Amino acid sequence: MTTATPREVPVPAPPPKPGPPAGAPVRVTGAQSLVRALEAVGCDAVFGIPGGAILPAYDPLLDSDSVRHVLVRHEQGAGHAAAGYAQATGKVGVCMATSGPGATNLVTPLADAHMDSVPVVAITGQVARPMIGTDGFQEADISGITMPITKHNMLITDPAEIPQAIAEAFHLAATGRPGPVLVDIPKDVLQAQTSFAWPPEMHLPGYRPTARPHGKQIREAARLITTANRPVLYVGGGVIKSGATSALRELAELTGAPVVTTLMARGAFPDSHPQHVGMPGMHGTVAAVAAMQKSDLLVALGARFDDRVTGQLSTFAQDAAIVHADIDPAEISKNRRADVPIVGDCTEVIGELITAVRAELDGGARLDLREWWTQLDSWRETFPLGYEAPDDGSLSPEYVIERIGALAGPDAVYAAGVGQHQMWAAQFIRYESPRTWINSGGLGTMGFAVPAAMGAKLGRPDATVWAIDGDGCFQMTNQELATCAIEQIPIKVAVINNGNLGMVRQWQNLFYSERYSQTDLGTHSRIPDFVMLAESLGCTGLRCETESDVDAVISQAMAIDDRPVVIDFVVGKDAQVWPMVAAGTGNDQIMAARGIRPLFEEDDT
Repeated sequence: MTTATPREVPVPAPPPKPGPPAGAPVRVTGAQSLVRALEAVGCDAVFGIPGGAILPAYDPLLDSDSVRHVLVRHEQGAGHAAAGYAQATGKVGVCMATSGPGATNLVTPLADAHMDSVPVVAITGQVARPMIGTDGFQEADISGITMPITKHNMLITDPAEIPQAIAEAFHLAATGRPGPVLVDIPKDVLQAQTSFAWPPEMHLPGYRPTARPHGKQIREAARLITTANRPVLYVGGGVIKSGATSALRELAELTGAPVVTTLMARGAFPDSHPQHVGMPGMHGTVAAVAAMQKSDLLVALGARFDDRVTGQLSTFAQDAAIVHADIDPAEISKNRRADVPIVGDCTEVIGELITAVRAELDGGARLDLREWWTQLDSWRETFPLGYEAPDDGSLSPEYVIERIGALAGPDAVYAAGVGQHQMWAAQFIRYESPRTWINSGGLGTMGFAVPAAMGAKLGRPDATVWAIDGDGCFQMTNQELATCAIEQIPIKVAVINNGNLGMVRQWQNLFYSERYSQTDLGTHSRIPDFVMLAESLGCTGLRCETESDVDAVISQAMAIDDRPVVIDFVVGKDAQVWPMVAAGTGNDQIMAARGIRPLFEEDDT
């Protein structure tokens, strides 16, 4: 007797349990709430290192499909990478660290971001709430420590506050004058159960950045522009942060005025444009320094009259009226009194200035700057940027950097450390577009280049990213090359190896009777050997010592895209950055080629 096999009848699945409606709270841990909030604000990259207090956040981070975590080798690298990401993309950069030493290692990059108005959010773990104030293991009052160097910071004591805190942190970092914001979260807050709902209600009483400028001030500025004989558009990094570069070009071409771009504004106005007279300041072009000194009107846009631009403030542009536009009212008249103060976003300010200047011109005003341009062109022709080949036949660092710029082109992104190589990169690479030049301007942080380039490359993977570094800077943060190798972030690093702390040596040469105290790094003796070091960190290491090999080595590096590349450019030890305005002196006392040369031997203005 046979038995028929019973036919399998599909059993319908039970109906899904009703879930919470869209936007309704769901139960999660504080750590899960943090990760969900980061996803909701559009964060796609976090640079950090786990540790005890922040560890609860790292578990749900593992499950995120949209937030990529990059495990750096030092928290300082995380902070600079977040800044590089932010400067290259215009988005908020994010870094994460544990309590105590992890958090304090973020102090330098946060101070750096604060000085340069870079939007960064730092998330730090903190000891559990009952331990706060007891000097517990790895406890540090990071909120108190960073209060002077952040735009805002907050200690979260209730897990329910996490979504609101993250939303507010990103809003604060990116709006108004951008800057770093720190969110400190105790470990037990991350572990506690809470509810998550998005979007949260932000509560920022008193925070109302002024974007639209006052119409009367705009009209007065337009009147001054159209009646000036020697105007200069003094452009700072705020123009790039505002996204106002197209409007700037329209204003410049409408007025015919010369444009100077500060160290933080390189790329805000094309170097190839005939109205661009260069970078002003301590190592600026003679034409740019002279233009500001002899102007009768300075229109400062997103700039702050810092000491590296003005030199001795009492002698700076003494005959110039000042129009100062900035989104931060605290900057207006802080260093130089503004005749026309304008608080507002540069995009709004420049757009309204264009309209007001056109109205003045339609009303009969005439701009005749021919005599001014005759003088400006004379300065440009008489004092062009340049350099001489070293007498000892060694490789010229200026030539190396100039060739990198020529071969990589204006679409590449260049991140620099701090020192002579930074100034040469600002001088001898041509910048045509915003967000192609990344450096530490206000704080002057050595070791910035490699991690910043890493962040820039992660944010703009299709761009070629070069770190222009010195042998001193490179030894501070080169461990992040291991991060780049493992995370497949193929940056290119040019180490300008002059064997010493070049800018310090230059000052010792000029002002300390050539007494070279503690500036010889020994790197010309290959201690360390940068090629071997690069290879040990998972990179391709190359070396170049002669001018005839420069282009070939750069091209070889450009052809490698599957791993980071480090080139050890062994250059002469005595190259110096010119022009130079010594600290504490006026811009009239500009040094050119080892001698103080008065700018205005024949004052034609």
